[in-house]
Amino acid sequence: MQHTDDILRLLIGAHALTRVASLETRTEAPAAQWRTLVLLRDNGPLRIGDLATLSRVTQPGMTRLVTQMVETGLVERTADPDDSRATLVSATDAGMTALDEWLRVLSSALAPRFADLDEQEWATIRRAADIVDARTRVAEVAR
Repeated sequence: MQHTDDILRLLIGAHALTRVASLETRTEAPAAQWRTLVLLRDNGPLRIGDLATLSRVTQPGMTRLVTQMVETGLVERTADPDDSRATLVSATDAGMTALDEWLRVLSSALAPRFADLDEQEWATIRRAADIVDARTRVAEVAR
């Protein structure tokens, strides 16, 4: 049971870190916007239904978010070359620039909370991040 408790503590800590980051960056953009841009960066163009599934939101909710993101120039819709009835969503250069900037701001906002860690603690965090990344990597969505 200890191992699952440790994983739960890590998950709860990650959620708390997300809340702190949101408060400290004072971003107006919804977290789903950044999550969507990360998914598109990591997986390439995706259908709205696939984005909704990966982001764990409803398809209508993702449709609304994508519409807002198209209007602000962060993503674009294109015809799916494999299925003329379907649309793919992809990040624009402006979307990737916005994501990079948000990650920079996020990093700067969180850095003071961890400034006193020693090299061994940083190595532990790096190793935990590598393990979590490897165990949670989203497989490419079948198109």
